Amino acid sequence: MSSVFNFTFVPWFRSVAPYIHKFRNQTFVVGIAGEAIAAGKLHHLAQDLAMIQSMGVKIVLVHGFRPQVNEQLKTKGHAARYSHGMRITDEVALDCAQEAAGQLRYEIEAAFSQGLPNTPMAGSTVRVISGNFITARPVGIVDGVDFQHSGLVRKVDTAGIMRTLDFGAMVLLSPFGFSPTGEAFNLTMEEVATSVAAALQADKLIFVTEIPGIRIHPELPEADDNPIDTELPMATAEKLLAQIPAPQQPTDTAFYLQHCVRACKAGVERSHIIPFAVDGSLLLEVYVHDGIGTMVVDEKLESLREATVDDVGGILQLIEPFEQDGTLVKRSRTEIERDVGNYTVIEHDGVIFACAALYAYPEARTAEMAALTVSPQVQGQGDGERVLKRIEQRARAAGLESIFVLTTRTTHWFLKRGFALVDPDWLPEARKRKYNWDRKSQVLVKKLG
Repeated sequence: MSSVFNFTFVPWFRSVAPYIHKFRNQTFVVGIAGEAIAAGKLHHLAQDLAMIQSMGVKIVLVHGFRPQVNEQLKTKGHAARYSHGMRITDEVALDCAQEAAGQLRYEIEAAFSQGLPNTPMAGSTVRVISGNFITARPVGIVDGVDFQHSGLVRKVDTAGIMRTLDFGAMVLLSPFGFSPTGEAFNLTMEEVATSVAAALQADKLIFVTEIPGIRIHPELPEADDNPIDTELPMATAEKLLAQIPAPQQPTDTAFYLQHCVRACKAGVERSHIIPFAVDGSLLLEVYVHDGIGTMVVDEKLESLREATVDDVGGILQLIEPFEQDGTLVKRSRTEIERDVGNYTVIEHDGVIFACAALYAYPEARTAEMAALTVSPQVQGQGDGERVLKRIEQRARAAGLESIFVLTTRTTHWFLKRGFALVDPDWLPEARKRKYNWDRKSQVLVKKLG
């Protein structure tokens, strides 16, 4: 095995590990647009979902069937009719929806049953269980339009779904619901997925869709200089929805976004819109820091705060590579546990991405900022400055007049941020006694205004 592969695989796998631990025993509701299945993406999606489930995640899978129903209608010479972004389901459309749902359920169960050697599904045992978990009600007549057999979710059998998930199975839901009298209603994948995520208080709602996510400037056409907004606070998403037209089709900006906002308002912490066109988009969104699509969150997930003893493991994992290459002086777990109250950290989604420690020398009215570290995954995004500012605030609050750092490799970074080089003899006596003259660290000081 090549050493190049080792150097790429090992750091990557270590970076993924915190997410594997974090998501174990969490519940994800995944809505897959029927267009993804029509585009031949089902087998890869099934493989990725099986891997996610194998890492301890409980999955409810809701499939769409918009293009499949339209194909059935076309075969029967019947036109598809829509209004207010929803299908008008007459008797013929209801029959087509039932046929399409049956066929898709068969295809999905088959995809999760594959287990050929040398494939990601080898050795996997994914039990897929469907059921009448959704009670529905009719949409009725809206603005003079009779939606006939189109429905909305009235109730979710939360206890039944949770029992099935606890049994270790994946729950598969078609966009159908039944009234207490046994009448069938055609629902939308988005309506079912959002309602189920809210009822379960799921940890994530993920839409695998035709669109790549929400553009930073949604009013502009798609372009490389108009990238995807990877994290959208709910308040910003609500403001955006108020400014754009009501959606009529899935490619409209508001189509999936409205359901993400609704889910967040109902207590689902994170809702995602990701593209099925990108192979592995589910894995990229779940296990990579910035993801690939748009995540709507009720509040900013990033937290700048003082560390607690629960952060020791995360701090060690963050600084270890920098200790190994000589950028940082090695610190033991015991030392970090003892001094953890001195540390400031930036945590994002349960993972520590930046840290620094403040060691005060009150007699000299100064303090050392030590172990300033930013994960390579987020370098260049301003986390170093944010930690520095918080350390400066802590020093000022302690009545100190300056902070200093010792560094062998990042002198210019500190010079650009108001530090000045001084002779090591400047150091407080207590710190000078611990100065490693062999290391020849440069000393930089910043006056606190």
